Amino acid sequence: MPSVCFYFEVHQPFRVRRYTVFERNHNYFNDEANRAICQKVAHKAYLPANRVILDQIRRHEGRFRVAYSVTGCALEQFERYAPEVIDSFHALNETGCVEFLAETYYHSLAFLYSREEFAAQVDLHRKRMRQLFGQWPQTFRNTELIYNNDLAHFVAQMGFKTVLAEGADHVLRGRSPDFVYSPIGCGNLKLLLKNYRLSDDIAFRFSNRGWPEWPLTTEKFAGWINQINGNGVTVNLFMDYETFGEHQWADTGIFDFMSHLPGKILEHPDNNFKLPREVSAAYGARDTLDVPFMVSWADTERDLSAWLGNAMQSSALHELFSLEQSVKATGDEELLRDWRMLQTSDHFYYMCTKWFADGDVHKYFNPYESPYDGYINFMNVLDNLKGRLKMHTPVAAMAG
Repeated sequence: MPSVCFYFEVHQPFRVRRYTVFERNHNYFNDEANRAICQKVAHKAYLPANRVILDQIRRHEGRFRVAYSVTGCALEQFERYAPEVIDSFHALNETGCVEFLAETYYHSLAFLYSREEFAAQVDLHRKRMRQLFGQWPQTFRNTELIYNNDLAHFVAQMGFKTVLAEGADHVLRGRSPDFVYSPIGCGNLKLLLKNYRLSDDIAFRFSNRGWPEWPLTTEKFAGWINQINGNGVTVNLFMDYETFGEHQWADTGIFDFMSHLPGKILEHPDNNFKLPREVSAAYGARDTLDVPFMVSWADTERDLSAWLGNAMQSSALHELFSLEQSVKATGDEELLRDWRMLQTSDHFYYMCTKWFADGDVHKYFNPYESPYDGYINFMNVLDNLKGRLKMHTPVAAMAG
């Protein structure tokens, strides 16, 4: 009996405006662009997708179930620019068929640089989920599914019961992603792995007329799910929520596909839908998984090279996180918030110089003409933030 487990990432970064080294304005973020993009994606993707999901939950009387990880950055922009998106998530939450997961509030790479900051952001995000939706998440997914053994141990100590990761071939080493695993040395934590082939069939290949399986019909996809009967217990379909309406436009038929997929999957009596927490509770771990290296769901390499693949990215991240203790010692909440907003992984993704197989992905919604422009602009902002920090130096020294 395979349980289909849908999880969607909902994220919008606060994009940095064009910023010269001579500026003194402390407003680093492009409010106009953030508003325009948020409202555009809300009406093309989030609102119609939420309507489809809500309709399917009601039509199938709760047998269709989905999970979301909505970043703090996205929530704040919805509240400012598209509050109807928040309302639609409330409607989904009221069905009892939706699980909201925890992650870093600012969709950051904090785990790689500061466990203290990582824990603080996860706590902020959990509290936001409880305040908005009445849920205290027990399932964790790190930014862009970045994962290794250390992360599993750390989040287990934070009280999480389940963690999500990419089912990359070099992680599984011949095993199937369609079972529940436990991280090595962390038997009480369940590990759910993305079935990237089936996930990417929807997220990336759906409208590709050059794909041998095009067009992707609900009958065909449900047939692939049915084939897992006896060969797995869970099919984890993890993807960006902008798959619906933005990456795959409405005229591709993606919303019609999603409107009919739950019913087609449920036609088989052995199939069902479960939330991540339900998969974790229903199935024991088939095996332990040892992942000593970092893995993510980004690009063909599924590693950290999307954010740490060149010297510019490494330099920017190192400079940013080197300010942590000084920023926190000031007690300046506005300064702390700006520093945290600069941690969002997108800023470093824009600096990526991999313009080959993954080039189109890195250009998507990229506000810069080149990765080098992205780096220079970011460092100009960081230089200004350092100047603000110097004004607090006496306070910081006293706090230390």
